[in-house]
Amino acid sequence: MSEPIALAVALPGRPPPVPVWAHSPLPGLLLTCTIAGAAYALRQIPGVGSFSPMIIAILLGTALHNTIGTPARARAGVVFSLRRLLRLAIILLGLQLTTQQVAAVGGTGMAIIAGTLLATFLVTKALGRLFGVERRLAELIAAGTSICGASAVIATNSVTRAPDEDVAYAVASVTVFGSLSMFIYPALPGLLHLDAHHFGLWSGASIHEIAQVVAATFQDGREAGEFGTIAKLSRVMLLAPLVLGLGVLATWHPSPHDHGRVQARAPMPWFVFGFIALIGVNSLGVVPLEAKHMLVPATTFLLTVALAAMGLETDIRKLKARGLRPLALGAASWLFISGFSLALIELVY
Repeated sequence: MSEPIALAVALPGRPPPVPVWAHSPLPGLLLTCTIAGAAYALRQIPGVGSFSPMIIAILLGTALHNTIGTPARARAGVVFSLRRLLRLAIILLGLQLTTQQVAAVGGTGMAIIAGTLLATFLVTKALGRLFGVERRLAELIAAGTSICGASAVIATNSVTRAPDEDVAYAVASVTVFGSLSMFIYPALPGLLHLDAHHFGLWSGASIHEIAQVVAATFQDGREAGEFGTIAKLSRVMLLAPLVLGLGVLATWHPSPHDHGRVQARAPMPWFVFGFIALIGVNSLGVVPLEAKHMLVPATTFLLTVALAAMGLETDIRKLKARGLRPLALGAASWLFISGFSLALIELVY
């Protein structure tokens, strides 16, 4: 007797079955890798080669998502690319750095990063009240701008408990303004008289997403890119303390929206420790040069795939759903973190 065949038909009283492809990352991976490949191909056009493939990939992904739309069957692979592949690429970046370079951030650099983060978070919250933006949405925008974009928004929401619409708005907002930084910043080092070290520190202390920092700073050369990555990852490591602090405040001053809920523990950005571990390995000089010559372009490609996924997650229409006030808050917060961090660097150095 043959085995029964499961039909994809919803039975009365039961939810419809989930298609097999909905859980497979392969269609989405194929899409993000195709966009990344197209970004590399477009760089062969005269005048386009000066742009990083990462920037081209996020433009292609955003254009595709907001015109044709991202296929539903690609969703799992897009999320996989944006989370897992991005973290793997960041970890592998550690093989391009040494402990001597990490020490270059120094106490002064860390003070600038921490001071910028705290000031941006507090000022954004205050501006949210001034602009009439709902407290939880303002808190999500503040976290996304001050720390690490979408990842910080999602992590902060573990204690903020905002509705899905607010989370979507905050993610879209910080992605858009972080992307603007990614395009604008590379044109400014000469105008502002910033060397590679200071430009990397400024970018790492103020641009929203890790991948955006990488895309912006490597436009100014390898030294700026590597230092910008280090500065940004130093900032990412402050995510857990901030979310833990928000959790403590939520416990002391519970919101009526959180009545009866148990506060979640703050997530730990473990991939940062993988990045640090590979820096240590690279500092020992045990990685063959042949392996590095293969891993460096592979890492860039993985970052390009992740940026393509970020573009496929950027929905411009979400910014319209909650009106213009939260958008104005996101813009004001973006301008503040850019200006404040730059002022600190100019003042200290």
